[in-house]
Amino acid sequence: MSVATFSYSVRDRSGKLVSGSMDGESKAFVVAKLRQMGYAPVSVDPANGGLSKELTIPGFGGRVKMKELAIMARQFATMINSGLSLLRALTILTEQTENKKLKETLAGVCKDIESGNALSSSLAQSPKIFPPIMINMVKAGEVGGFLDQAMQQVAENFEAEVKLRSKIKSAMTYPVVVLIFAILAVIGMLLFIVPTFASMFVTLGSSLPAPTQILVDLSKILKTGFPVFIILVVAAFVVWNKIRLDDRVRNIVDPLKLKLPVFGPLFQKVALGRFARNLGTMVRSGVPILQALDIVGETCGNIVLTRAVRDVKESVRLGESLSGPLAQHDVFPSMTVQMMSVGEDTGALDTMLHKIAEFYDQEVEATTEALTALIEPLMIVFIGAIIGGMIVCLYLPIFDIYNHINS
Repeated sequence: MSVATFSYSVRDRSGKLVSGSMDGESKAFVVAKLRQMGYAPVSVDPANGGLSKELTIPGFGGRVKMKELAIMARQFATMINSGLSLLRALTILTEQTENKKLKETLAGVCKDIESGNALSSSLAQSPKIFPPIMINMVKAGEVGGFLDQAMQQVAENFEAEVKLRSKIKSAMTYPVVVLIFAILAVIGMLLFIVPTFASMFVTLGSSLPAPTQILVDLSKILKTGFPVFIILVVAAFVVWNKIRLDDRVRNIVDPLKLKLPVFGPLFQKVALGRFARNLGTMVRSGVPILQALDIVGETCGNIVLTRAVRDVKESVRLGESLSGPLAQHDVFPSMTVQMMSVGEDTGALDTMLHKIAEFYDQEVEATTEALTALIEPLMIVFIGAIIGGMIVCLYLPIFDIYNHINS
């Protein structure tokens, strides 16, 4: 029988993921050999190599989207509620999940469950895949015996977040696309059209008007330094992706976001809605309030709210109410503070928090629609002014010559 080479991914006794290759007569032979060596096989596939090998671009591959986690959580809750065992439900999820990274992670979770570990501790081993809110809600569900309800609430929370992000993206797609086309049009004119006019201006022999000269100089700079410009843009994009989550950068950028004249209120409403929704979901699932505040503070999406929640957490630790310390921070509107105070007094804080989240979600939707209606005509005027201004600058020398001839 011919011997082939197989690539494998396994979990060792400490739970660490190990990859490698092994020669064997068949896939079953390699799996059996790995198990004899004390490994838990995650995947074993023929090592074809060459062009058939999957390519992953750093920073772009191996991601698990929140929408996929929402689908997984809802399916998991449905199966658990239907009476399926935890391990059986996880096995089914592993088999039907299309995302390769999530499939691999769930396979490792199955192995941990077989070894006797709790689901929450198994999920906690993959913090880049499963958010802290999901891990802590699963832990609360395990302790309280309502794991299916906890996963259902995780699914609802993630679905609401996905829906909110989708609305914002759809509202901002048109302005962004128009802006990109405007930039490309300006670059195209500077690289191809302006040089043609510049060569014609040289034959005229006369000095150029200041606006035209500036345009010609910009064209020369861009034409000679275009490769450098592209490299700088790509480098800036890569560097920004690496440093944008750093606290030193966020301490500067996030407060500025909230102070923007048009988009500032939108960013604030998005952050407040996320805060209310996440805190309400965890309170309803039985997560301790201090632990919930600790997690919510890191998921608000704006460091101004994060710092405010940290201060509130310390106040609550000292025995104060939740809504009282919030009133000391301007980022929380009085309506939000009053509604949370009523929720605390009536013992329905989770319900009130979800109502606050729904309110801000509706506000975000209305704001994005209003911004879209405002931005579209402004973008058209902006692009028309730029392109029209460049055309006028190019024809100014011709107008001057015409005026000299007539005079």
